Amino acid sequence: MKNTLRESYNKTAYKLGNHGKRNVQVLKEAFQQIDENVESDMYGQGQIIEDFQQKMANLFGKETAVFFPSGTMAQQIALRIWCDEKDLGKVAYHPLSHLEIHEQDGLKKLHKIETILLADETRVIELEDIRQMENGVACVLLELPQREIGGQLPSFETLEEISRYCKEHGIKLHLDGARLLEVLPYYQKTAAELCALFDSVYMSFYKGIGGIAGAILAGSKEFTSQSKVWKRRYGGDLISLYPYILSADYYYEKRAHKMAEYYESAQELAAFFNGCEGISTLPIVPVSNMFHVHFDLDKEAVETILTDIQEIMGIGISGYVKEIAENTSSFEISLGDAYQEVPIEAVRKMFGLLAEKISERRRGE
Repeated sequence: MKNTLRESYNKTAYKLGNHGKRNVQVLKEAFQQIDENVESDMYGQGQIIEDFQQKMANLFGKETAVFFPSGTMAQQIALRIWCDEKDLGKVAYHPLSHLEIHEQDGLKKLHKIETILLADETRVIELEDIRQMENGVACVLLELPQREIGGQLPSFETLEEISRYCKEHGIKLHLDGARLLEVLPYYQKTAAELCALFDSVYMSFYKGIGGIAGAILAGSKEFTSQSKVWKRRYGGDLISLYPYILSADYYYEKRAHKMAEYYESAQELAAFFNGCEGISTLPIVPVSNMFHVHFDLDKEAVETILTDIQEIMGIGISGYVKEIAENTSSFEISLGDAYQEVPIEAVRKMFGLLAEKISERRRGE
C-alpha cells in the first residue's frame, strides 16, 4: 500500500523545515544538564520563574514579564486588560489574526469583546487602516510576522507611525510577537527597540525557539500584575510551570542567536522553489524564517508529487498540502536547525526532480 504524504514525510532522513522531530528527546535534551536540586516554582512564585521572567522583561525592554502556559491565554488576557482600563470592549486586528480564526471566538465568548477587522486578507495592516477604523477602539493588535499570508511584515517606519498614532489617540498597541525573534534580522533591530513601540508584548517559546510549550507576556508593572490575576482566573497558574520554563530557557539560549541564519536559509530555499515552473513563494523573498509555497496544481496532484519525491530522495518537504482553489494549493514552511543538516547537493538534486515531475504533470493535463 502506498504511503500517504504524512507517512512519507515522517520516514525521511532529512527535513527542510523546523528543528527536527518533536519527540521526548526534545525534553530530555533540555533537562540533561539541569541540577537536580533546582527548586520548582509554586503557583507563579519562586526563583526559577521569577529569574526567567525578569530575563525576558530585560530582553523586551519592559518593566516586567509573566510566563503563561499558552499564548492563546496570554493574548486574550492582554486585550481584556486594555479594554477594562478604558472601559471599552472593542479591539482591532487583522482578519486572519490567530484570535479571529483559531481560538473558537474565545475573546468574544469569554469577554464579550467586539472585534474590528483591519485591512483585507491579502496584506498587512498599514497606517491608513488604523486611521480609517471606527472610533472607540481600546487596543490595536499587530501580528509580526503575519503568518497566514506567508509571514509578511510592514516596514519599521510604518510600525513607528502606527505606534505614534495610537499614543496620540489614547489607543493601546499590543504585539502578537509569537515569532518576535524571527523578525529581528529583517528589521535590523533589537527586541527592545521593536518592543518599545508597543504597550504589551507576547512571544511564544515553541515556534522559532522550538521549546516544549509556553509563552511570555510583558509590559508595565501594573499591566503584568493584572495579568497574573487573570492567569489565575483562567486556570493557568499551575502548581508548577518549571518543565516549560527550563525548556524555554534552554532552547532560547540555543537558538535565539541563530535567527539571522534561519532567515538567510529561508531566502535560499525560497529561491529554489521559485526556480521551478508552476511554483511560487509568498512572499517571493521571505522577510523572516517562514514563507508559503504555492503550486499551480490541485491538492491531490501536489500530494502525489511530494510523496514520490520524499520517498526517492529521503528529504522531507512537507507533511501536508492545503487546497486554495480548484487548481491551486499550498503549504507553509519555517526554517530552523534541520535545513543546515541537509547536504546542499541533495537539495539541488531534489529540486531538479521536483521541477521535472511538475513539468510532466502539467504536460499531461
